[in-house]
Amino acid sequence: MAESSTVDGGKLSPVRRTRTGRTSPKQLRRRVLVGALWLSLVSVSVGGSAIWLGLKASEIKTELNAATQLLPELKDDIVRSDAAAATTRVEQLQVHTAAARGAASDPLWTLAGTLPWIGANFQTANEIATSADDVVRLGAMPLVSVFQSLDWKTLAPNNEGINLDPLTTAKPKLVSSAHAVRQSSDRLNAIDAEKLLPQVSGPLVQAREQLESLRDGLDAAADAASIAPDMMAAQGTRHYLLLIQNNAEVRATGGIPGALAVLTIDNGKLTLGSQTSATELGSFTPPVAVDSDQQQIYSARLGKYMQDVNLTPDFPTAASTAHAMWEKKTGDRLDGVISIDPVALGYILDATGPVELTDPALKVLAGSALPTKLTGKNVVPTLLSKVYATIAQPQLQDAYFAGVAKEIFGALSTGKGDSKALVGGLTRGADERRIMVWSANSEEQSVIADYPLGGSISGAAVSPAQFGVYFNDGTGAKMDYYVKRTAQLVDECTNDEYSQIKVRVTSTNTAPLDAATSLPAYVTGGGAYGVPAGTVQSNIVVYGPVQALIETAVQDGKKILFGAQRHSGRPVGTVTTSLAPGQSSTVELTFGKIVQHTEPKLVVTPTVQAVKDVVLPAISKECVAPTKTAG
Repeated sequence: MAESSTVDGGKLSPVRRTRTGRTSPKQLRRRVLVGALWLSLVSVSVGGSAIWLGLKASEIKTELNAATQLLPELKDDIVRSDAAAATTRVEQLQVHTAAARGAASDPLWTLAGTLPWIGANFQTANEIATSADDVVRLGAMPLVSVFQSLDWKTLAPNNEGINLDPLTTAKPKLVSSAHAVRQSSDRLNAIDAEKLLPQVSGPLVQAREQLESLRDGLDAAADAASIAPDMMAAQGTRHYLLLIQNNAEVRATGGIPGALAVLTIDNGKLTLGSQTSATELGSFTPPVAVDSDQQQIYSARLGKYMQDVNLTPDFPTAASTAHAMWEKKTGDRLDGVISIDPVALGYILDATGPVELTDPALKVLAGSALPTKLTGKNVVPTLLSKVYATIAQPQLQDAYFAGVAKEIFGALSTGKGDSKALVGGLTRGADERRIMVWSANSEEQSVIADYPLGGSISGAAVSPAQFGVYFNDGTGAKMDYYVKRTAQLVDECTNDEYSQIKVRVTSTNTAPLDAATSLPAYVTGGGAYGVPAGTVQSNIVVYGPVQALIETAVQDGKKILFGAQRHSGRPVGTVTTSLAPGQSSTVELTFGKIVQHTEPKLVVTPTVQAVKDVVLPAISKECVAPTKTAG
């Protein structure tokens, strides 16, 4: 018989074969037994690993769910300003996120992450658990310690000024927390969710959204801590030009800046100084230089009259132009420009409580027709309507306007009222673009420009799919107090990869039918600019996203001509409407070739109306893909 060698205990041993070369039955049984043993061992190993990984997956899910359930309670603690409870809650959070991170760092779990196809799911779970723990440990814990040192009262003005020390002290921790959250957010955003199982991609998307929201808030807090102390004059006195926008004569950023004042800040203490009007500054020859795109859209008036600096919706342009005009006319050096409208003044009064007029000259102007006690409810109709029926001379109207603003800022600077409500009112005013800021310091301005407070129409503060609807008065009067407007996005269906969105704007003149005679000529314009008394003429300016195109303009169902330009790469369409008392009109501008696939956003000029009443929910039509027919 032929012999061959096999390995047996590390030594070569002969294996007998039959003359035909076949293995004997005894040898075959032995091989089958050894193979079965090895298969059993592999099965047990794989099965044990699967069970172990399943246990770890369950532990990760349980711990992260427990952490998630604590978040609403943490938010409630912060809303109640309960620093002790917030500290305890964060400590509880850290126990759960640390446990989840530990389970996701298990050696077998890490090894599973190297497997082809399925491994990315184990890696992603590890990234989610690691990010959650980093956010709590490096983000939330430092924030809570900062929260303990801050007090709403320290962030609001008072007789001694704003105490800026806590904010300055908080800066390092705020910056560190923001950095930690930003790193975690970037790490999760880099993962390709399309390659993951639904059980993993779902939590990944949710974690991304939560981190994005937290990231935005922390970045804003860190930026505020970085520039607010200097802007509030912690290191020296600051002077800002205050533009008080009058929404009764609408401009793209809110209203005509009729009343002007210089706001002085010294170590957080506010003082409203010299006051004047845009009219008194006169015209500028040659005009202040503005970029050619905007001059083409809004004419040279943009740089010629203080009243027209905000025909453009881009507040940095309006503010820098006003800043240049003020310094050219007065020779005074200013550190920036702040804009506010009467609606935002109402938000301040809601927090401070009623303000009594103390200036004897203001009381004389008010007479018996205007209130001497201003509240959050009566300040808007008083400043934007009643003042014109009571005070005939425009210069005195502006003086009353500025005087009331001074009284309100006086109450603000003394710390009167609810500090927390005041901070909330100022925040709301900034979110609605009723309060805007521009700094002459380029480093400060680069930070401000990233937020709605800066009022930019381009840059980091602007969504890639942002639309803008802005209004400019064409009547030359104060009739916009009576105009009610709505703006809405309508997502149209197309047969290609591009989006098409219609911007729908409806305007109604709610003035009395006899407005031509029942309202003062200063309000109606009296026909001085070719617009019949009582009629409202408006220039509606609509901005689309970068690279989009304006295809059509329709008014009340009929195609119309429209102005078409570009500003900072964004398409701009302009339509003029004229509405007699009681008349309504709907204008629709259609934008095509939109390549952005993010959720569209609509920004509007802040008017007398609440922004929530102007911006209507977007309409998304259900699109049916075209059916292919055989050719």
